[in-house]
Amino acid sequence: MCVCPGPRRIGIPVRTSSLPLFSDAMPAPTQLFFPLLRNCELNRIYGTACYCHHKHLCCSPPCIPQNRLRYTPHPAYATFCRPRESWWQYTQGRRYASTPQKFYLTPPQVNSILKANEYSFKVPEFDGKNVSSVLGFDSNQLPANAPIEDRRSAATCLQTRGMLLGVFDGHAGCACSQAVSERLFYYIAVSLLPHETLLEIENAVESGRALLPILQWHKHPNDYFSKEASKLYFNSLRTYWQELIDLNTGDSADIDVKEALINAFKRLDNDISLEAQVGDPNSFLNYLVLRVAFSGATACVAHVDGVDLHVANTGDSRAMLGVQEEDGSWSAVTLSNDHNAQNERELERLKLEHPKNEAKSVVKQDRLLGLLMPFRAFGDVKFKWSIDLQKRVIESGPDQLNDNEYTKFIPPNYHTPPYLTAEPEVTYHRLRPQDKFLVLATDGLWETMHRQDVVRIVGEYLTGMHHQQPIAVGGYKVTLGQMHGLLTERRAKMSSVFEDQNAATHLIRHAVGNNEFGAVDHERLSKMLSLPEELARMYRDDITIIVVQFNSHVVGAYQNQEH
Repeated sequence: MCVCPGPRRIGIPVRTSSLPLFSDAMPAPTQLFFPLLRNCELNRIYGTACYCHHKHLCCSPPCIPQNRLRYTPHPAYATFCRPRESWWQYTQGRRYASTPQKFYLTPPQVNSILKANEYSFKVPEFDGKNVSSVLGFDSNQLPANAPIEDRRSAATCLQTRGMLLGVFDGHAGCACSQAVSERLFYYIAVSLLPHETLLEIENAVESGRALLPILQWHKHPNDYFSKEASKLYFNSLRTYWQELIDLNTGDSADIDVKEALINAFKRLDNDISLEAQVGDPNSFLNYLVLRVAFSGATACVAHVDGVDLHVANTGDSRAMLGVQEEDGSWSAVTLSNDHNAQNERELERLKLEHPKNEAKSVVKQDRLLGLLMPFRAFGDVKFKWSIDLQKRVIESGPDQLNDNEYTKFIPPNYHTPPYLTAEPEVTYHRLRPQDKFLVLATDGLWETMHRQDVVRIVGEYLTGMHHQQPIAVGGYKVTLGQMHGLLTERRAKMSSVFEDQNAATHLIRHAVGNNEFGAVDHERLSKMLSLPEELARMYRDDITIIVVQFNSHVVGAYQNQEH
């Protein structure tokens, strides 16, 4: 039997019995590839995806161990998490050719899928306030879930200095990650505003005058905002800045960025919870706020202002700094910590926050209460609200929520909530000329690639310089002919590196298409991108990447001014 390596954590997306909340959120690659998934083409793709040319893809029906699911199915809602029809039943219920046929996407088709969600932005060297330390950024997404549960955001702060960039990894649906991607940067920007500017904004609202713009968004056309909820979101944000005005008399000195980031994260999560408890007379909005609260999202956000880089992380997405050494080689500096069972400090924090008699139940099988992998997240009120509050909100909520087995399920050993927090861990780094770029990515990338490989691939792409290292074969028996093929692939890789115009796209190409020798294998890449929705999530997670490139000359000038 073939054993598929797969990522460290693979999960089946939670399916609700109700209609999707955002019906227009179909991932672009699915839209592009949909014409191929018809009639005989479907047969050819299924046959290829499971035809064992290599050991990357299994020829037996996928079997996902429970330790790879983001949520471990519990008997109370096992049927809720299970796909409507297993892949094996799906294929057996239809007649397929006894001999699998080879079918591969052409390079242009592969590029169409990989580049469907890419976005690039070049920062003006002088934005009217100061010379920017950011040259620009590239971002991209590759869905595995349908619809994709990841989100991304990027914006320039207009009333203060600096840029905000972030990736958001949703679970139990995309509702929470969508809301956080729309709202969090406004909460951060408001937290950073001086008292006088807050007063000016509030006075403009009171008198009906035009508001000062707070953020300039840099969005891909697929990165939408929810128009229906805009008024609700604005009212919650206004309440927040009104409280900041009351708390701040204007006598304070410079605003502490770390404190502002922490306050913004915590306040948004509190508003998500409060909005779900209060509800809304509009049935659509009422269902929306409940969907946001009962789903969840992790967040990794960077604030760059001159040489001051702050990273606020909640969950298991990561921020990685690419540093170029004097000899031209690349090294990775981690600027975030995963909040999961592999982090001993997180385990200790959780145990200290609950009675000693819960020490063995608060984390079971490396999951919060045996269910949730990240130990910090937005939303997920099932791990925050009391049992009475959960029952009261569900019973008074819409039928779609009341009929949902997942929302009614109470986690085991649920005695002293909250068990989950959205409070971020903030890391500060002072940029140096050798700090060339920052990679923000959801865990779909880090499950498939080592941090050092990520930084090396991006560094070589941005500089066009490839430091050739001995080819590592990892214990495989390689013939002379195979070694010649590997060297030929390396030469072809060097000549084709510039076919990608986006660093995030280039990184996704490697994450999905790399073979065991670290080279992009078009056959493997084609197979992975050909997988239908029923299979894609079994082999990888959604991948969202932002690559921020720094201006070394500007960073160096900042340093020279201080000496």
